[in-house]
Amino acid sequence: MPASPPTYNIVLLTTDPAIHAQVQQIFMDSSICLFPDAAAFQRAPSNHQQVDVLIEELSDTQGPVALRPEHLDLTQTLFIQGSRAVLQQTLTMIQTMVAPVGPQLNNAREGSLENYLEVKMGEFVKGMRNGAARNLHPILISAVERPLITSALQETRGNQIQAAELLGLNRNTLRKKIVNLHIPLKQTKLKANRSA
Repeated sequence: MPASPPTYNIVLLTTDPAIHAQVQQIFMDSSICLFPDAAAFQRAPSNHQQVDVLIEELSDTQGPVALRPEHLDLTQTLFIQGSRAVLQQTLTMIQTMVAPVGPQLNNAREGSLENYLEVKMGEFVKGMRNGAARNLHPILISAVERPLITSALQETRGNQIQAAELLGLNRNTLRKKIVNLHIPLKQTKLKANRSA
């Protein structure tokens, strides 16, 4: 029996119906709350304790970026902020990454990890090129490095020395990456304990 797709609590800070439709298409069974802007979201009752995805459209006339609501833990929330065009490009990229598996990807899965990554990266790069994106290298490295380090920490039950050895990194380098990539160590240890 196929696994059902995960559901998320999503907050949209935009009035653009195209962005709303795109989010609904990507996150089909998720809870989506709409607010015209960050101020309206902050005035709303604090029933948004668990926000998995926060998407905010910035207008050309908007001043400095508004502060995020204090009750949100942004280490546990995917926060996407930008102009309408940036949001549409980002959502298109996410849609490409979560697209259903096609025959080409099925063949890659039967092969090596390198073949699988080559297919997925090719789709990602093509989608980003169509959106006139730049600086893909640091984006991709961060996207791959964070789950790799998180998995190593879960496998070693949060033991950073063992995780560094498993990854082939210096212990101090691993610690620096954990901080820079905002990897929550407590959640990593909890997940490792649950899966044991």
